[in-house]
Amino acid sequence: MQDEEEQQQKTAGAPVGIDAECDTSLTQTHKDRIQASWYRCEQFGLDHSSRPDFATLPKGTLSDLMDQHRSLLETTENEVLPYYENILSNSACMIVLADRQGHVLNTWGQPRFGSAEEHGLIGGNQWTEMGVGTNAIGTALITGEAIQVGRDEHFLRANRFMVGSASPIYNAKNDLVGVLDISSDAYLPQDHTFGMVKLMSLSVENRLIFSAFQQEHFILSFNTNVVSLDSHWSGILVLDENGTIVSANRRAEVVLARDLALLNINQIFDIEMREIKHHPFSLPMKLIAMGRYQFYVKVIPPVQQIMRVPDFRQRADYVAPSQAEPMVINEETLPIEKMSKVENTVLINIPDNVIPLAELQHGDERVERLVRQSHKIMEKDIPILIHGETGAGKEIFVRSLHYHSSRAKEMLVAVNCAAIPAELVESELFGYEKGAFTGAQNRGSIGLIRRAHRGTLFLDEIGEMPMAVQSRLLRVLQERVVTPLGSTDVYPVDIKLISATNRTLKEEVKEGRFRQDLYYRISGLNIELPALRERSDKAELIQYLHNRLRKEEPGPALSQAMVNLLVKHPWPGNMRQLAHVLKVGMAMADEEVLEDWHLPDDFFDDLDAIGQSAMAESSPTTGQNEPLERLIPRLLNEFKGNVSQTAKTAGVSRNTVYKYGKLKDESE
Repeated sequence: MQDEEEQQQKTAGAPVGIDAECDTSLTQTHKDRIQASWYRCEQFGLDHSSRPDFATLPKGTLSDLMDQHRSLLETTENEVLPYYENILSNSACMIVLADRQGHVLNTWGQPRFGSAEEHGLIGGNQWTEMGVGTNAIGTALITGEAIQVGRDEHFLRANRFMVGSASPIYNAKNDLVGVLDISSDAYLPQDHTFGMVKLMSLSVENRLIFSAFQQEHFILSFNTNVVSLDSHWSGILVLDENGTIVSANRRAEVVLARDLALLNINQIFDIEMREIKHHPFSLPMKLIAMGRYQFYVKVIPPVQQIMRVPDFRQRADYVAPSQAEPMVINEETLPIEKMSKVENTVLINIPDNVIPLAELQHGDERVERLVRQSHKIMEKDIPILIHGETGAGKEIFVRSLHYHSSRAKEMLVAVNCAAIPAELVESELFGYEKGAFTGAQNRGSIGLIRRAHRGTLFLDEIGEMPMAVQSRLLRVLQERVVTPLGSTDVYPVDIKLISATNRTLKEEVKEGRFRQDLYYRISGLNIELPALRERSDKAELIQYLHNRLRKEEPGPALSQAMVNLLVKHPWPGNMRQLAHVLKVGMAMADEEVLEDWHLPDDFFDDLDAIGQSAMAESSPTTGQNEPLERLIPRLLNEFKGNVSQTAKTAGVSRNTVYKYGKLKDESE
């Protein structure tokens, strides 16, 4: 088939294909390539009797690595290998997929050359020249080109039991992402094996291109033979709706012998994009490339047909109006330019349970600054990481940011990573296909990340996320796509990511409990939400929250004495504790004047702890540390039952005096 295509190319006057052009060159330079590799091995300090050093990865690290390369693994196994199953089933060989560092990700096939421990072609082993000497995988990675390493061409004698044929794999961005290798015991026709591994690597690259672009782009497959248009040896061009080439496979660039990036299709073939759009997709075309070479071309339309409104400003003869021209404005019109400069215009009313941005701070300069910074970053493609104690109001803050941003019309999805059972975190976040696991819903689940598409995803307590889930989340943030459990489909996601934690994530990274690469992916803008006790606007904030609660449930105003008492409290539970105390006090007061005995006992326990600490500091030489159950009755006795004087002297509240005085009475 390959020789037939080359002959047809020459007959048609097409540029010479990759093998016809390069086979002679490869034959002439192969010896030089092997010699250069042997020289590198000597520089690495190896000799022919050295034992291979595979630098085997731990199982956990290998699992993370496989998860990062899931798309590459699934494409190879599910979309490429089945085409070669009949050929490979009759051969004693191993197919090996490795990442760009030479780590083996997976293997297929049954070798005749011994156990895995002997040949070393197992998951997690690293096949680099530095550790294993000249070998097909490591040498292909260094040269970036396909190579076959014969038995005696291996630098280490330990590897001379086999022949390796390897070809690098490039993604749609032309970045080297891995290498595909066929290793055998030298009883296979080696030219056949070398050609097959090159074809397989091209097949993987083609499928990666389809996965990345088929949803919304036109794909052109071209070849010199009409019956070969669907083969993996065809050239592929990816076009946007205007005919701009946004991607291409290596075969296309070699066959057409030019850089194709961002050219228009009419610069390559004698056709316009509008003709491609209206051509029957099942009918191949015969086109001339660059005015000289004849090809057959097949058009594959986007899976998702995108309806677009015509915009005549995209025409080449469009001239924008001068900015100096006067603009007529009446009461019904507003300049578009002016509208675009109005920051953070919210087109919908915020819900009643969302605090307006301007009311998040009441005079604390630090809070005012972080509100301003976060508000601005909400419109940028930059993640936000919020540090703060439990109950400090992180979710309140995030809700306000979301509803004052351009994403307000879409969903805010808040996920407490500590509240979801560890075994369910992955399925809850990424979704799953029906029947993906025992207990899965029959209809499957879209997952929380996809629910936040075009909205905001808030990951609270992200420091509690299991390591395996951290790896998958990193891939989502890098590639902006989600693959549900039990599925090979990918779904694009556009999310504004806000994370929060009460842990010190840098320390978690040092201790190995949080991935370093994920930490730097989520920490775009780092802000520290101060604890309630640290805020300089504490009194104003207490008044504000009390007034909001009174709108929900009528209650008395706060006296200045009560405000002073609340300000003095340490608030270890922060805003959450403050809201709880105020609600309990208002319910107990029942529209009467709010007094200290209306407040819950645990409120005074915290105050008592402060009072005792202050008393100990003020009289360190007395050595007295009298328990409250003895101190309160004694003072009551001294002050003849005066509760206020007793509370003041003991440094506790009136409620505490009542509590311990009553206990004493009962004991008596």
